[in-house]
Amino acid sequence: MFVTILFFAYSAVLVAAALGVILARNPVHSALLLVLCFFTSAVIWLLLNAEFLGIVLVLVYVGAVMVLFLFVVMMLDVNIEELRRGIAGYWPFAVAVAGFVVFAIINVIVVQHLGGVTLKVAAPLPAHYSNTRELGIALFTRYAYPSQIAAVILLVASVAAIILTMRRRPGLKSQNVSEQVRVRAKDRLRMVKMTSGKRP
Repeated sequence: MFVTILFFAYSAVLVAAALGVILARNPVHSALLLVLCFFTSAVIWLLLNAEFLGIVLVLVYVGAVMVLFLFVVMMLDVNIEELRRGIAGYWPFAVAVAGFVVFAIINVIVVQHLGGVTLKVAAPLPAHYSNTRELGIALFTRYAYPSQIAAVILLVASVAAIILTMRRRPGLKSQNVSEQVRVRAKDRLRMVKMTSGKRP
């Protein structure tokens, strides 16, 4: 019962924070509310005995991705009014998507439950069970090659992003390391001999 109360409490906070992300006028407030969404989602993962996913959600999304988003939002100084005018025409599509999501939630939780279909609950795990250990074994045995392929794809994407940002543009100042290594002192230093003069 206590776990169920915690689940519904954190779920309510998660829904309220998600609505705040959408309805907040300040983008910095939206980013901070999104951090709250990630924290409450991590707590729900912990309640579902998925402690590794909860910790990864906090470390990766809150500790890295959201901090980066927050700095980008604060540095870009986005014109909110112009952005809001640009997306104002998409509100019918947004309302349709939101209505479909609400209909799906009602269908799963209310209709099936009232129709006599019992919701399946996961079996309790033994005391010595480790979710992190099982995930690590599956990752480095059964899914070893797919994980390595995904790592290589991410590496290629990172290198491509760096190359695209460093492409030649007018007014871009870039370094040429090979020319700096081949430089000679006489090419950069000029000795000038001047006669000393007396002050009047």
